[in-house]
Amino acid sequence: MDTKFDLATIGQNIVYVKPISVQDLPADMQSKVGDLENVFAVHNAAGEQLALVANRELAFDLARQNQMNPVTLH
Repeated sequence: MDTKFDLATIGQNIVYVKPISVQDLPADMQSKVGDLENVFAVHNAAGEQLALVANRELAFDLARQNQMNPVTLH
């Protein structure tokens, strides 16, 4: 158990997937999501929103297609 890790790189490829109520979105965005009640935001480790997608599966697929490791944020 003498494995060295570069601590500066831990978490760099992690994105956080979080459900968002459409009611909490700005009015101009609400009109663009159709009849969805919830959407999913994808955020980087710094908290910056990278994407807003229709469902959790799409959020995870998007992350993986971009060599990122998605985790659910509650």
